[in-house]
Amino acid sequence: MLPNRIMEAFELDIKRLEEVEDSKSSTVVRCELTNSETVFVKIPYSKIKFEREREAYDILKNNVRTPSLLATWEGDDTYSGALLLSKLDGISLAQQKASPNIAYEVGILQGNMHNVAPSDKTVLKGIDNEFSNWTGFVERQFYSFAEDVKEVMEASLYKKAIVHFEKLKELLPAPDGPSFVHMDFRAANILVDDKGIAGVLDFESVRFGSTEIDFTKLYRDYLSKDSALFDAFQEGYKTVRPMINLELVLSFYQFVDAFNSIGWSKRRGLEEHFDFYKENAERVKNFVL
Repeated sequence: MLPNRIMEAFELDIKRLEEVEDSKSSTVVRCELTNSETVFVKIPYSKIKFEREREAYDILKNNVRTPSLLATWEGDDTYSGALLLSKLDGISLAQQKASPNIAYEVGILQGNMHNVAPSDKTVLKGIDNEFSNWTGFVERQFYSFAEDVKEVMEASLYKKAIVHFEKLKELLPAPDGPSFVHMDFRAANILVDDKGIAGVLDFESVRFGSTEIDFTKLYRDYLSKDSALFDAFQEGYKTVRPMINLELVLSFYQFVDAFNSIGWSKRRGLEEHFDFYKENAERVKNFVL
């Protein structure tokens, strides 16, 4: 579960290990130490994801609550690297009973993230600033995954999906940013305790770009369940920064998220991720048929 070389690099005296289940890309291991402390070791899927994650903790410091980055290991020919992270107390928003008060705080949390702009003084190795050609970035991601989607989607549906993408793309408003965008801002990556929002996790996919992409997964998994949550979230966000017109962007990015998720499932292994693939294949059909 956790290679000896990583335990040795971090000098961990392990009592008990438990792999975190809801990590689709990286390996995350909960480590109970003999001194009763709990820490987490994260092994990102690739070197670029390792670099993004490492840089994000420094960028978000003093702006958004995250786990503390205690140490890093640069990796070797087998592993992309590893991060030793402190524990944030709380449970994921996905396991919490939904309430407008929490949704309001989630809006504040995301607004604070989106207020973080790229610095001219810091050279980053992992986190790219895609804002100046935002549409090009979205297109590159879409058509990269399209190569995988084409292998598993019926030809006529695939053609309709491409037409749907090009049609909706023309309706997008001007990009909003440049802002720090999480790119995987979903309920499972937000922690809640008895006082409210405890923090946010998982920065392997982050960019500087347009805020419009960053509402998609939260809306899919959480905000769409109840209009009161959606309204409260927007009110919280607007206490920090102006909110874009979400009605203009959600339909486009929900479709793109579903389509790209099919490609991701094929790329990472269709058998292993079949349920995720099937769920998103149905979503694409509902969008284009």
